[in-house]
Amino acid sequence: MKFFEGCTALITGASSGLGAEFARQLAPYARGMVLVARRRERLDELAEELRRIHVGLEVRTYGADLSDEGKRVELASWLKEEGISVDFLINNAGLGDHGQFAAGEWQRVKSMLDVNIGALTHLTHLLLPSMLKSGRAAVLNVSSVASFFPLPNMAVYSATKAYVTSFSEALAIELRPKGITVTALCPGPVPTEFFGTATREGELDMSDHFKTFSAFVVSPQEAVTAGLRAVAHDRARVIPGPLLAASVAVALVIPFFIIRRILAWKADTI
Repeated sequence: MKFFEGCTALITGASSGLGAEFARQLAPYARGMVLVARRRERLDELAEELRRIHVGLEVRTYGADLSDEGKRVELASWLKEEGISVDFLINNAGLGDHGQFAAGEWQRVKSMLDVNIGALTHLTHLLLPSMLKSGRAAVLNVSSVASFFPLPNMAVYSATKAYVTSFSEALAIELRPKGITVTALCPGPVPTEFFGTATREGELDMSDHFKTFSAFVVSPQEAVTAGLRAVAHDRARVIPGPLLAASVAVALVIPFFIIRRILAWKADTI
């Protein structure tokens, strides 16, 4: 964790789940932290907790709906006005949606595209110029193991995460010679609020996936630790949990027509 000593981190989606856990694990080492999410009251509660435990840590909160491009520009302008130089960007904010694509609400789909792809890409683009000047910085993009497979009933979500993983891998190649580490964290099932918010009204609660894939479940603490360790070791991609990582490695060498049949079968059983 010495890699993160004295850093100033900006964490999106920091009001709960992995975002809040990133803040807690970085707090003993960071110099400053900017917590960003829609739910400002939750951010303020977390900030107060961190300041109380870690005396001297400067924690700022910023309430914003990152699906709005204008709000992202305002955030970047606020950072500049406040003289906050971010050298560790954690793009954690993300939305999910479970169910048949044709039956989904377009606004829900659009919000997922705007946050999972638009906000992550735009914030990285806005903050990279100052990060490049520092000569040593890092970007961690929270993707998903879903990025490796086109998942029926989560078609848009898995497609957005495929973008995140590919984008991160490409940036890692571009930016490594310039001193910027870029990492994609690709967890499987993690018990957070994500599954509850991704479940459509009147449909089976997605938290049942924890029973179906219990062997692949990791805690938020384990997922965040794996992500931070990967950043510190300049790894472009990490899948938390040795069993899940091994399973994905095997699945990726299986001919895709077989994977397609397996995914079709699983879609019929969920």
